[in-house]
Formats: sequence, C-alpha cells, structure tokens
Amino acid sequence: MTASSNCSPANGIDPQIREFARQLNAAYRSYGAVEDLSERRYIAEQVRRTWRIGGPKMVRSQDLTVNGLRARLHRPNWCEKSPAMLYIHGGGWMLFSIDTHDRLMREYAARAGIAVLGIDYSLSPEVKFPVAVNEIFAALQWMEAHGDALNLDTARLFIGGDSAGANLAVSACLMRREIGLRKVTGMVLNYGAFDPKPTASYALYSGPDHTLDAEEMTTFWEAYIGDLTQPMDPLAAPLRADLHDLPPTFLAIAEQDILADGNRAFAARLRHAGTDVVDVTYPGATHSFLEAVSIAPLASRALDDQAAWVMDRCKKP
Repeated sequence: MTASSNCSPANGIDPQIREFARQLNAAYRSYGAVEDLSERRYIAEQVRRTWRIGGPKMVRSQDLTVNGLRARLHRPNWCEKSPAMLYIHGGGWMLFSIDTHDRLMREYAARAGIAVLGIDYSLSPEVKFPVAVNEIFAALQWMEAHGDALNLDTARLFIGGDSAGANLAVSACLMRREIGLRKVTGMVLNYGAFDPKPTASYALYSGPDHTLDAEEMTTFWEAYIGDLTQPMDPLAAPLRADLHDLPPTFLAIAEQDILADGNRAFAARLRHAGTDVVDVTYPGATHSFLEAVSIAPLASRALDDQAAWVMDRCKKP
C-alpha cells in the first residue's frame, strides 16, 4: 500500500524531507569528526533538539523510573482509563533517548488520544543483545502491573518504535507469545531494522541526501549483536523469526530508506503468518522522516494514518 503524495519515486525525496535531511546532516558536520561515543551521543542529543521542541502540549507529563530505567509518560487528557502505548526510540541501539523522541511521543499521544510511555533502555555497545529486549519486555509488564495506579487501560495496550526501536518492539512481542502472555492490542512500527543483511535498497538510498547510510547501519548491528557472521538469534533479527500469532500491525515504510526492502519483506512475512497488517510506503520519505513533522506534511500525514489506526483498534473487542 502506498500513501498518496505529489512526490513520485522518480522525483526522489520529498522537498520538506530533503530539507530536514539537509539541516540534520549539516548540523552533524558542524561538529567535525568525532570518535568518542559519549561525545557522539551528546552531539546527537543537541542536533535532534531542534526537531523535538514545540508540538502538542500535554495535560500531564511525568518523569518516572521503570525497573531502574529513566522513563516519561505523556498524557493528552485525563479520563477514567486511557489506552496506552510503550514507544521505543530508535538510534541504532547506540544513540538517542526519550528526549530526542519526546515530540514524536507527544504527537502520538495528542493525535490518537492515548497515553504514551517512553523509556531509556540500555544502549550498545556497553551492553549487547538481549539486554535491551529484556528491558522492553519488562517495561510492558510494568505497565500492566501499574496500569490502575497510572489510570491506564491495559486492555488497550500498544507498543511502537522506530528503526532499532521497531526491532525491539517486535522482539518483545515474540517473547510474550513464547511464554503465553496475551497479545498487546497492536504494534506501530516505523522503518524498522529487522535484519542485518543488506538488500538492494542499501545501494539505492545510502547517499549524502539521506539520514542513514549502509556503513552506519552495519556499525549499529555490530555494536548490538557482535559478529554478524555467526548464527543469529531471531529475537535479534526478527525477520528471521517465526512470526505467527503476533499483534495487528501498522508498518510505516520510508520509500527512500536503505531499510525499505527489509520492511516490505517483514510486512509480507507477517501477512503470510496470518497477522493483520497495514503497511504503507510513503513516497519521498527517508529514514527518520517522522521527526520532520514540524516542517513536513508527509510526516504529519503518516502520524495521522497511524493515529487513526490506533483509534480504530481501540474500538475493536
């Protein structure tokens, strides 16, 4: 399924998304070459700050501690019981935080009318797979255990994430399935990193006008799981997993993304396994394009599509 757009594949990147990528890449270049990981993380937080400020105002935002991890809960309203989403930030398992993704979480909260919780899971390479997956799995259980105290309707519980966060979201749901826990109401997945094997889209969309390149993605995978030549746990690369009996899924695919082929393959495998899947390819979109919501109608439309899907899922028994 492809979203309508005035930017066809032949025309390349959507103009506003191109400007987002230009500003992002220029900001990173202004810091020069950086090798130290702690400094890279600091710079990433600063570069992303422009794109996380502004946006919807919440009735309440709470900084919390979830199983020892820093967390933040956004609420756009205060009703008797609010559906909720655990949203997991991307960043190649190495970068970013609930701060870089704060606006994106608030956009979901406001547009879908739900509570959104984000957590700062442990980053690689200091820790490797499966530490982060276990933390996301435990965070879902924490939400269920504390739902009444937080005024959350845990019978309508979603999980979402972008890039590495989408990977972690799927793997947490696979873990729940394996031990017989109920399915969450839905997964909202954005341009996920589902397998380390390069595909044709790596060669097509790894240029300077994009927001993720092939070499960087390989670095992320190696930091997360180590030697890519060794047999790989399907929880690390969920495209290789048995995908039966997973929650209904909305998958946003960025057309101009090195991960586009992997996302299309993942949608096809979910559908073949019997999962209810809505997969939308957004023409002209690059990796991370949702963060451009302040300037890009395409990003806003994608968030509206997902919010409408979430609200529809909340109505189903």
